[in-house]
Amino acid sequence: MNGVVMRVLRLAQKEFLALLRDKKSRMVLIVPPLVQLIVFSYAATFDLKRISYAVWNEDPGLYSRQLLARFSGSKNFKLSGEAGSPEEVKRLIDNRRVLLVLHIRNTFSREILTGKAATVEAIVDGRQSNTAMILTGYVQTIVQNYNTDLAKSLSLPPPAASLSLRAWYNPNLKSRWFIVPGIVGLLTLVVSLLVTALSIAREREDGTFDQLLVTPLTPLEIILGKTLPGFVIGFAESTAIVVVATTIFHVPLRGSIPALYLGIFLFTLSGLGVGLMISALSQTQQQGLLGSFLFLVPSIILSGFATPIANMPKIIQDLTLLNPLRYFLVILREVFLQGAGVQILLPEYGALAAIGTAALFLAGHFFQKRIG
Repeated sequence: MNGVVMRVLRLAQKEFLALLRDKKSRMVLIVPPLVQLIVFSYAATFDLKRISYAVWNEDPGLYSRQLLARFSGSKNFKLSGEAGSPEEVKRLIDNRRVLLVLHIRNTFSREILTGKAATVEAIVDGRQSNTAMILTGYVQTIVQNYNTDLAKSLSLPPPAASLSLRAWYNPNLKSRWFIVPGIVGLLTLVVSLLVTALSIAREREDGTFDQLLVTPLTPLEIILGKTLPGFVIGFAESTAIVVVATTIFHVPLRGSIPALYLGIFLFTLSGLGVGLMISALSQTQQQGLLGSFLFLVPSIILSGFATPIANMPKIIQDLTLLNPLRYFLVILREVFLQGAGVQILLPEYGALAAIGTAALFLAGHFFQKRIG
């Protein structure tokens, strides 16, 4: 028994020494976890700060100004615009300029003075249900505190002001409507990334890479041949998830099918480019898997899937601009919930096309360098 234990311990000692002596292994074990810990600790937070909001105030009276001063004086809110009509409210929310619009009717102050419950309407962007639910909690707290102070000063029965909440595009703030479209992006990225990240590394491990190089195929043709299966699998996977989302989970698909599939095409292109780049840099399938994991985790955390990007530090927000999943989640949620078409999503399409083209160019460069 002691002999078995000693042999196992000796083998474990050998493995530890092998890991610590290898510079690449040390880097992978130490640097990425520390960097991810620091970045994710700032990025993955459900607290909302400096929430962009707009005001549609039709009441010139004192009490409406007092209520709005509570929002402008809060460190959690940032006034980002004003509206004067329903069309302006729609434009502000559709363009993601604000998460909240406060609408105060012209009878607000008069109703308070006559002892009636004046209504303030809070219009919330419901496309991100988690953020919307936290935001409505903040709004309710401010209005309740205002009610308490106003009732004391005017000797009025509470509530002096009632709150009417409206969540656009997701009236009941169903988390499923928020999460399921995001899962389309997550699974598409996983499939397209893994299919290509292992392809060239698998050829090296199987000993068929050199055989591939002596064929009449050019490097460009090899890359295209490696990319095509990923496209087919990614499209099939995405289509299956969309069908499940709409038929089983009853998530509404309000936008156009061409807008959705153009986004899937460009996003799959980006995932395949990153996967081929990882595969070209990897010697073994194990390295390809590790490289995929190191890309996937930050992509998900920094995509806005669970926590809003606007709440992250500025330097991390700039980092998310390189993340293709960030743009694809916007496309998915706006097509599913808002009913967006191709024209509205042109900035997201452009960003995905740029990332995909750059990733494929770098993959080709690294592949050419390996065979050169």
